[in-house]
Formats: sequence, C-alpha cells, structure tokens
Amino acid sequence: MAENDSTQEKTEEPTNKRIQKSRDDGQVARSQELSIAATVITVAGFMYLFGGAMIIKISEQFAAAFVFDPKHVFDVSGLTSRVGKGLMDALLVVAPLGAAAFVVSFLVSGVLGGYNFSWKAIAPKASKLNPLSGLKRMFGMKVVFDFFKTIGKFLLVGGLTYLLVDNYVGQLMFTSLMNFEGGLALGGSIIVFSFLVATLALIIIAMIDAPYQLQEYNKKLKMTKQEVKEEAKDTDGRPEVKQRIRQKQRELASMRMLEAIADADVVITNPEHFAVALAYDPTGDLPPKLVAKGSDFIAEKIRERAKEEGVPLFTSPILARSLFFTTDLNGYIPEPLYEAVAQVIAFIFNINSFNRGGVNSEIPVPRVPLGMRFDKNGEPEKS
Repeated sequence: MAENDSTQEKTEEPTNKRIQKSRDDGQVARSQELSIAATVITVAGFMYLFGGAMIIKISEQFAAAFVFDPKHVFDVSGLTSRVGKGLMDALLVVAPLGAAAFVVSFLVSGVLGGYNFSWKAIAPKASKLNPLSGLKRMFGMKVVFDFFKTIGKFLLVGGLTYLLVDNYVGQLMFTSLMNFEGGLALGGSIIVFSFLVATLALIIIAMIDAPYQLQEYNKKLKMTKQEVKEEAKDTDGRPEVKQRIRQKQRELASMRMLEAIADADVVITNPEHFAVALAYDPTGDLPPKLVAKGSDFIAEKIRERAKEEGVPLFTSPILARSLFFTTDLNGYIPEPLYEAVAQVIAFIFNINSFNRGGVNSEIPVPRVPLGMRFDKNGEPEKS
C-alpha cells in the first residue's frame, strides 16, 4: 500500500482529525522543564516572601514540643498524641506552600498542549515492552537533547549559585557573631534570595525546551501526501460511495416528484425531450406551480405517470423548454409566461367542461416572449 510506504517524506501539516486522534491517544505537547521552572520559582518566591514567618512558626512548635509536664514522660498515649499534634501543626504551616506549588504546576502543565485526559495513555501497550522500541528511545535525538539540557541546567543553576554564595560569603560568616535569632534570620534570607535568583535560570531552559517540544510534537504528527488523501477520502467519503449516494438521492427525489403528478392539472411536453407538470388552484391568488419536470428518460416517466393518473398532456415544444429552463421544481412560473400558461390552463379546463357536457374549444398556440425562448441545450433563441 502506498500509504504505508516508509520512503514517503512527511511534508504535510497534520490535519485536525490527526491532531484530535493524537489527543484521544493521550499525546499532547508537553514541556516538563516549563512545569519544573514554574513550580520551583513558585516555591522560591513563596519562601522569600513568607519563609521567615514559616521558619519562626516551625521553630516555636519545635521548642514547644520539648516543654511538657513530667507526668507525660510515663504516659505513652499522651506522648503519641503530642507527637501527632506536632506533626499536624507543622503540616498546616507548610500546606500553603504545597498548595501554591500544586496549583502553579497544574496551570502551567496545560500551557502548550492544553488539558487532556485519555485512558489510552495509561493503558498497557505491547510496544512499550518491545526491546527494539526501547533501543530507539535510548539512542534517539530526544535522549541527546535531554542530556545537553541536563548539563545546561547544572551549569546555569550551579554557576549562578556559586556566584551568589561567593558574593554573600562575608555576610554568612558574620552570622556567627550574631545571636541565634538574628543569625538564623539573616542566613535564611540570604539563602532563600540566592535560591530564588538561581532558579530564575530555569526560565532560560524552559524557553529553549518549550519551542523544541512543540516542534517535535508537530514533526511527529506530520503526514505524507498519500495520508492526507486517504484521510480526505475517509472524511468526505470515497467518490464511488458519494456517487451511489447521489444516485440514490436522485432516485428518491424522482419518486417523490412522480407522486406529485397526481395533483397536477396538465403536463406540457416537447413532446419527447422535455416534460413539465403544472398544478393550478383557480380559487387562490397564486400562479401555477411546477410540480415535476424532466428531460429524456425522466420526461418519459412523467408522461407515463400522467397517463396513469389521468392528467392531460399538452404538446408545446417552445413552452415546455421555456418552463423547464426558467422554473425550479416546486416553484411558481415566472410572470412573462403567465399569458402562455393561462392559454393552456384555460384550454384544459374547457376540455374538462366539454367532457362534462360543455362546449369544445380550439387547441391554442401559446405565445412565449422572445426572451423566454430556449433551444434544447438551454441556449436562448435569437429570433
């Protein structure tokens, strides 16, 4: 099969159907570095703003844990409850930090590919156990890129951290001459600030990784020209299927049209190539309505159905062609043909009256205006 030819170059952009199928399979563009950078920076920023208060609160809880009534020494249940309460209090102190990190990580995870969940992504796949597939992943370009990305993170964060520590080393040594609270506060602020600045280096990695992941995702979904053609066939329907559907639709429309002949008052024929059926309500204000029309084979069916239903036939080649080419099915005849059609309708009604004992009339020759005359190909007649 041509669509399975691995030699074809994937040069076409992925279609919406291909992208949606990828999402259904749980494959979307993701940048792990972007999520890591946002999460770490959030933690660093939170610690810079509220870290001092958190440390003081935890220190107070830690100190309070060593102050207890002597009788609690021999009360195991009381000691257990105190430890549990201390741990719970400590968790409540750091809970806002964890919540902030979780919210930011969740929000940033959908920046590239949006939010998507698919059971197919977590379902077991035989391809994951294939050794050859594993080797391809181990020695692919993605592994090389990830290796240099890790080296880059280490050099950026490590180098910036070294510069910051080297800049603040004097102040850190000065903390040894301060009291415990002051030294702890100064040392903590320096460390947290240095951590915040160092983590900003992760933004550089994320700015490189995010476009790369988007490019790789799009490259993975690209299609060959044959794949695009096959998908178009599946989406729009194969030509032979569409042709059969159109044929069936025409057959159904013809059946409905032939059934409408029973309500017609006259069928005007060419007499062989064209046939149009008209219905007219003399008690209403609307002009005659074209309820059926056709050429060649369909025209023959209309004439046969008219004979079966007892609808009179009237031969007028020029009027039949004019009505066929100017009036839509179930549409009203145009005003320039009112007079010509009125002559035919009056004649038919007179015929009906004659059959009921009335007076016969001569067969009229409908007067069709020059601008409403057509040849058998639908071309306007010149004279």
